[in-house]
Amino acid sequence: MKSTKTTRRGFIAQTSMLAAGLALSQSGCASLLGGASKGGRYKVAVVDLMILKRQKLGAFQLAKDIGADGVEVDMGGLGNRPTFENQLAQPEIRQQFLNKAKELNLEICSLAMTGFFAQSFAKRDGVDRMVQDCINTMKAMNVRVAFLPFGVNADLIKNPELRPAVVERLKMIAPKAEEAGVVIGIESALNATEEAKLLDEVGSKAIKSYFNFSNAWTNGRDVCEELQILGKKRICQIHCTNTDGSWLQNDPKVDLKKVKKTLDKMRWAGWLVIERSRDAKDPRNVKWNFTANTAYVKSIFQG
Repeated sequence: MKSTKTTRRGFIAQTSMLAAGLALSQSGCASLLGGASKGGRYKVAVVDLMILKRQKLGAFQLAKDIGADGVEVDMGGLGNRPTFENQLAQPEIRQQFLNKAKELNLEICSLAMTGFFAQSFAKRDGVDRMVQDCINTMKAMNVRVAFLPFGVNADLIKNPELRPAVVERLKMIAPKAEEAGVVIGIESALNATEEAKLLDEVGSKAIKSYFNFSNAWTNGRDVCEELQILGKKRICQIHCTNTDGSWLQNDPKVDLKKVKKTLDKMRWAGWLVIERSRDAKDPRNVKWNFTANTAYVKSIFQG
């Protein structure tokens, strides 16, 4: 009888534990799904250069006031220098940035090599050093993605003859990025089909597309089709922006609800980084413009 009672009690205890475990599991799943619906899948950042705080510590407080989750931090000017004017190469400055981000519960989503907007990635001497300096800074700050725009001087639509040089240079920097465990996200003027071909030719998991909605909208291309052509694995980060003129919510070209459905279907997750889309009435009113755009993007992607 004692043996039967013990067995019955054991059974009841085991059943109770199983039920509790199942409830906890269900609760955990609900929590995970709830987190995704509240923005766990998509995070929203602003560009320090575009909020007029290029590589300045004040970019973090301003980003916090704007309502962003993070900041894309610039590597500094380039001009005729042998490499970027990068204050973050100094350990004490770098630590100040990391401390401020932690204090304000913000993330550094990426580093940006915007100096290449006005320089030729295809022709400029010393590109390997410049990119290596960025990679070194990424490693020191635990930042996984860097933004590399080809800019006007390496526009592969206007200058298709530069394509072999661009591919060669990307192949040169790819092993360095792979070894460091980071990703270089390129922005070209190419459509998605051609950019996918370029990335496939480079053939490295460390070289991906830093997709910019504006490139598609400005050239009359369908953003959602472009995203699907590139695919989830080729896109490391997104500039969620259009050209200046009006806020995203007031721009007739913009349909972020449709974009979100596309990204959801692709199972893409990551950072949406707001770069422009400033209202023409007051384009230099940083807080006004970026607060409005950040709130709108969050209402769509984290609502």
